[in-house]
Amino acid sequence: MAANTDEQYARVTGLRWWTEIGWRHVVGIVMIVVCVLPLLYALSASLNPGGTLTGSNQLFRTVSLENYGELFATDYASWYLNSLLVCTVTSLGTVLMGASAAYAFSRFRFRGRRGSLTALLLIQMFPQMLAFVAIFLLLLSLSKVFPAIGLNTQLGLIAVYLGGALGVNTFLMYGFFNTVPRELDEAAKIDGASHAQIFFTIILRLVAPILAVVGLLSFVSSYGEFIIAKVVLQQVDKFTLAVGLYQWAADERTAPWGLFAAGAVLAAIPVVLLFQFLQKYIVGGLTAGAVKG
Repeated sequence: MAANTDEQYARVTGLRWWTEIGWRHVVGIVMIVVCVLPLLYALSASLNPGGTLTGSNQLFRTVSLENYGELFATDYASWYLNSLLVCTVTSLGTVLMGASAAYAFSRFRFRGRRGSLTALLLIQMFPQMLAFVAIFLLLLSLSKVFPAIGLNTQLGLIAVYLGGALGVNTFLMYGFFNTVPRELDEAAKIDGASHAQIFFTIILRLVAPILAVVGLLSFVSSYGEFIIAKVVLQQVDKFTLAVGLYQWAADERTAPWGLFAAGAVLAAIPVVLLFQFLQKYIVGGLTAGAVKG
């Protein structure tokens, strides 16, 4: 009788393990396969010289660096540099603008403060791509007055990206800024520090996690953005990676899929490196901002 009871308890324990823990392992393994298989497929296609997508079903059947060598005989290097320039300046500008706005909303009390916060959040509900016709006409007009920030310029594209930099970023930073005690500001004011000194020398150091998160999100979003970049940039040598790689894959019948896969693999390197470098800030930056709004 005691043996049967022990066996029944063991079976119940095993069932409980599957219902509470085991299914999570199964889901995790499935998601790993779903995420890793496309990456292996792209890497295999990039190492297959002259291959096609349908001919790359056998992973790593042929291994060659020919596609990577041919990349630098195209405009790929200029696209790469253009993307790094645009995304780096955009992320830095987004962090500076969002932090400045969040500091003002967090530390100052002025008329329309709460309404402005709500308006910023509501405006972000409408994607920037909805205004691509107006953006094109605006930059076309600016080209006649200020050619440096007009149509078909990286500075013009950066200006467009920074035009939508506020909103969710400011709201996210605002919640994080509220977690910094105001006593620090008051102590600095007693010592004679100005608002600018408090902001740049004290506050920005304490909110480094949220700055890293916003910078990373801004970099990734602008790095993969296609529609606005396609509208603004007209010449091949001015393209970003998203626009340039699309030109290769636009016609699936004649697309150089090996070059496209090699370019996609190399394009992922900056995002992976940046994510790894900022990883220690990401969890704290995303969670701490929700403590106090």
